[in-house]
Amino acid sequence: MSNSDYRHWRLEFDMDQVCWLTLDRDGESVNSLSNEVLSELGQIITFLESEPPTGLVLQSGKKGSFIVGADVREFELVDDAQQAAGFIREAQQLFDRVESLRFPTAAIIDGYCLGGGLELALCFDYRIVKNTPGTRLGFPEIRLGIYPAFGGSMRSTRQIGGFQALQLMLTGRMLRAHQAKSMGLAYQLVSPHAELRWAARRAILKGRKSRGPGLLAKLSNWTPARRILAGQMRKQTAAKVNPEHYPAPFELIDAWEAHGKKPQEMLEEEAVRNGRLITGSTSRGLRRVFWLMEQLKAQGKSSDFTARRVHVIGAGVMGGDIAAWCVLQGLEVTLQDREMKYIKPALKRAGKLFVKKLRSPALIAGAKSRLIADLEGSGVARADVIVEAIFENADAKRELFRAIEPKMRPDAILATNTSAIPLDELASVLENPARLIGLHFFNPVAKMPLVEVVHADNTDPAEVKRGSAFCGQINRFPLPVKSSPGFLVNRVLSPYMLKAMQIHRQRKVPLEALDKAATEFGMPMGPVELADTVGLDVGLNVMELLGGEDAAEEAALLKSYVEKGKLGKKSGEGFYQWNKGKPVKNSQAVEGINLQSLGEELMAPYFQECQACLDDGIVADSDVLDAGMIFGTGFAPFRGGPIFYLAQKDRNKAKQSVVAPPEPDAVTAESDSEEETKDE
Repeated sequence: MSNSDYRHWRLEFDMDQVCWLTLDRDGESVNSLSNEVLSELGQIITFLESEPPTGLVLQSGKKGSFIVGADVREFELVDDAQQAAGFIREAQQLFDRVESLRFPTAAIIDGYCLGGGLELALCFDYRIVKNTPGTRLGFPEIRLGIYPAFGGSMRSTRQIGGFQALQLMLTGRMLRAHQAKSMGLAYQLVSPHAELRWAARRAILKGRKSRGPGLLAKLSNWTPARRILAGQMRKQTAAKVNPEHYPAPFELIDAWEAHGKKPQEMLEEEAVRNGRLITGSTSRGLRRVFWLMEQLKAQGKSSDFTARRVHVIGAGVMGGDIAAWCVLQGLEVTLQDREMKYIKPALKRAGKLFVKKLRSPALIAGAKSRLIADLEGSGVARADVIVEAIFENADAKRELFRAIEPKMRPDAILATNTSAIPLDELASVLENPARLIGLHFFNPVAKMPLVEVVHADNTDPAEVKRGSAFCGQINRFPLPVKSSPGFLVNRVLSPYMLKAMQIHRQRKVPLEALDKAATEFGMPMGPVELADTVGLDVGLNVMELLGGEDAAEEAALLKSYVEKGKLGKKSGEGFYQWNKGKPVKNSQAVEGINLQSLGEELMAPYFQECQACLDDGIVADSDVLDAGMIFGTGFAPFRGGPIFYLAQKDRNKAKQSVVAPPEPDAVTAESDSEEETKDE
């Protein structure tokens, strides 16, 4: 058997007859487990079973990456639950054969080892991990609406105990190398400059094997303990997600609770439950979200622009938090405002963010040193990117741009964080209006992954690409949008939030019921809580710009709140009172209200405005729009995006409307109609 027999795998034998098995998937930048990859692996295992080597070492041929999981693209080829379960069983049987090999085996991991990649690695006697910043181990399947299905739930609970394994699978958390070792998923760490092959060869020749779980890990799989832990996990998970919207976590918990001590039963549960999940609507919606995310990431790779220094003008909540986030991504940032008293709160907030995210005193000190108060605006002349984030007033912004343009470098990006003002209105004062773009961040900056990259008709396309590349550099998803009042996200949210306020004012529907109806639909928070979170002052600006006469009374209400200093979460009071960052709500207020009907009423203007934005060419296509709504407004991810959801809804209606053709005999016609319904 030679390497020419395989497209994706390479075999080589050293002088001690140790077999080095390298996965280097042809035509791909990273390794994933496709049907073809697994089929070839099966042939290799058959060969090794018949002619056993001294030992087997699995490694990756991709630099800085091991195996990122199953090939998600092939999920779309399966539309039948039994067919999916059959494929899963075949993969499980192959992995069982790997685990049962009669000679020492080791896997050497450098880079991402995720999902099916980690499931395969768990079949090896010994796992050696390179301790580099880019190494991550984990099970992210839950984000795709499934859970580990190639034996991962069985082997991980057996190896590190049910409690730790389920926490890892339920959260989709990715572990660094040292965390994987302390948890028991890795047995040996090597330094970034050490030789992995030497460590693996030594492990094979010495016949090293896993130590197995500790006492507490073993006890967590004990039947009485499983029942207690499963109940707690089920309750904690239900507090975060609706089981009707996201069934996979609950399927995993149920399977472990009922079958956690019986490996073969766990494997069968993986196949049956995941076969059902992978063909269900939630997984289809979440897989679409995955591909939308990949599309947005690609936008950030359309230019080779790289920033080192950023200058932010305006140290309010948005400007200060944009500055802090850029620092957290390794950039040097100068932060400008009129007086130091406006900058100090931003520096304080940034310090808290650095402590939360970085933890290491040295890293925190380094971050603080890169965030520089700049009253005079001297950072303008040196900056690669300048972000204007002053208050939402077109005249003030134009005056600022007129003043700073002569001081800027010709190759610097000039961006505004305006939430609604059209770009043309701001760029008119510039000598080169084509250079101005919008970089519209969302609040809270550290949590919201989307940035609208706004362009007008006369904007230089190269600037849009450079702005998108900057977003990618700071780990944000760039969404190119055409400049128009409200852009995309605020334009869609405005009628949605206006509708909630009108229902409350006209019909006295409790605020809590409006929010509950939205979250029951699948939104992460309701329109009232969202208004408080964004800030009622920001909402007032958007409503005055976009609402028109229909929003006059609601705008007046918002204005009365703002004049009293009730700005929402940031001031501690808005529509709700806020306590320790959470709104105080009356849970009894939703009783007796048809939340499903109310939710449909709330979402109707949201959907209408999405379609209008698509018709007006605000974004390139429905994929971009769906991505913007998911990552910018939190539209229910399991529904796959608003346009996708509406299309699926129309498709289901069309199926339901199919009836049998009339027959001469009424009894026969009724019978045929029933048979059609059963078939559907």
